Amino acid sequence: MAFVCLHLAASAQYVSKVWSPDNGNGTYTNPVINADYSDPDVCVGASGEDYYMTASSFQCVPGLPILHSKDLVNWEIINYALNNLYEGDETLLKHFSMPRHGAGVWAPSIRFHDGWYYIYWGDPDYGVYMVKTQDPADKWTAPLCVIKGQGYIDTTPLWDDDGRCYLVNGWANSRSKFASVLTVREMSADGTRAIGQPVIVFDGNGNENRTCEGPKFYKRDGWYWIMCPAGGVPTGFQLAMRSKSPYGPYEHKIVLAQGKTNINGPHQGGWVHTKYGEDWFLHFQDKEAYGRVVHLNPVDWSTGWPIMGKKGEPVTTYKKPKSSSTLVVNPVESDEFNSNTLGLQWQWHANYDEKFGMPTAFGTYRIYNYKLSDKFVNFWEVPNLLLQKTPADKFTATTKLRFTSKAEGQMGGLIMMGLDYSAIVVKRVGKEFHLLQLTCKGADKGNAQTEQLIATLKPTAEDKIDYKPGIHIDIYMRLSVDNSKLKFAYSLDGKKYKECGTEFQMREGKWIGAKFGYVSVDPNPKTDKGWLDADWIRVD
Repeated sequence: MAFVCLHLAASAQYVSKVWSPDNGNGTYTNPVINADYSDPDVCVGASGEDYYMTASSFQCVPGLPILHSKDLVNWEIINYALNNLYEGDETLLKHFSMPRHGAGVWAPSIRFHDGWYYIYWGDPDYGVYMVKTQDPADKWTAPLCVIKGQGYIDTTPLWDDDGRCYLVNGWANSRSKFASVLTVREMSADGTRAIGQPVIVFDGNGNENRTCEGPKFYKRDGWYWIMCPAGGVPTGFQLAMRSKSPYGPYEHKIVLAQGKTNINGPHQGGWVHTKYGEDWFLHFQDKEAYGRVVHLNPVDWSTGWPIMGKKGEPVTTYKKPKSSSTLVVNPVESDEFNSNTLGLQWQWHANYDEKFGMPTAFGTYRIYNYKLSDKFVNFWEVPNLLLQKTPADKFTATTKLRFTSKAEGQMGGLIMMGLDYSAIVVKRVGKEFHLLQLTCKGADKGNAQTEQLIATLKPTAEDKIDYKPGIHIDIYMRLSVDNSKLKFAYSLDGKKYKECGTEFQMREGKWIGAKFGYVSVDPNPKTDKGWLDADWIRVD
């Protein structure tokens, strides 16, 4: 299966039924992406009218999503820069074959320089990595480790006017046992290796600028600028700092804060200067179970500082950036599974193995049962969870699927995954299926899941041959989300749905928002696998 491929035709002009920021009257409403694209960064493309965004993807693959926009408001997913973590390194490729929740790709930066698009990111366990391409919608190079070591996060390069290259980064306290400092070092001119030692250029320890991280590096009118968040993820603010030298010292100012608005922690993102002379800042807002969603704010440089939003407070509704485009488009959510490649909204919870599943010629996507370990406690260990981000505060996702079982205990269905999770599954018991709600609180802590029996269902079909026969059930499953509360329903005919189970309070994952999609597992180590065939999923 090829993850990195052009899906422009497949996803073009997809308009969400649950969240579209374009108001159709020359204004937009934040968030411009109401989904968990945490730590977003953006650059202006070669044409001057194409904008490209990437975001943290942690252990989820494919990784490093590439989003495209013509106006900074209407965004679509066009690609991923990474297939698996980390191809070319067999040890790490194997390491990430199991879910490494919260590890992997942290806070990338995307830059266009000398005909190439670059993405740098810090993997806090292994070092600073880089990929590049001449076309963001096409194949990216294999990841190159440019600095090896632990603790490096949130890396951004800056190519200076004289061709020299510098890199700024933050530090992960969980690995380095210090944080709240930013360092700058010189890189080789091609950005492939460090040639200088790090210099601490900003220290937020012991003051209101604690948790300074996520720096982005720029140069404007002879000043070196570092823009970074501080003050904590849900409660913090955006700093801008400037110096006449890349190594500082830097003076700093708060340029965006919650103020009297209800938009908490507005910070960490990317600044762009458009061909129309406008300045904008894309950043995230932490919305707990929904993850970190993307906001767009204007930037005013009239004081010599990049004051963001409306006098330093984030806007909710504002006039759109100037653009030649009138296209309304959103990241794709629904999927008919009619393509021979996986839709770009989907990610696995660990490095992809072809035995997880693959598209079929029959208009379905097949997910084989993952063999659970003999120490199984909950789904935290499962790598073949096929999930996508929540697209709005309120939405319904309905799927039609057929589950095929070859042995006792095999199960599959629909899940909302996070530190806590809940799923509706069909599980083979004898010659029947039990419809169950499986719920786990504190999955990350190793707590066991609970089962709630909803119904006992007869198979839709049974294989008539004697050779490894299976039994099958056709079923429609639905999850409905409102204010981070989740309810399930099911149907046997796709017309009449019955609410079932217990309402579930969604919870975020490890550094990511809650994600929904498919689970397909098997407790038997030696039996032939069963599978789940997803016919379609529709988000309303």
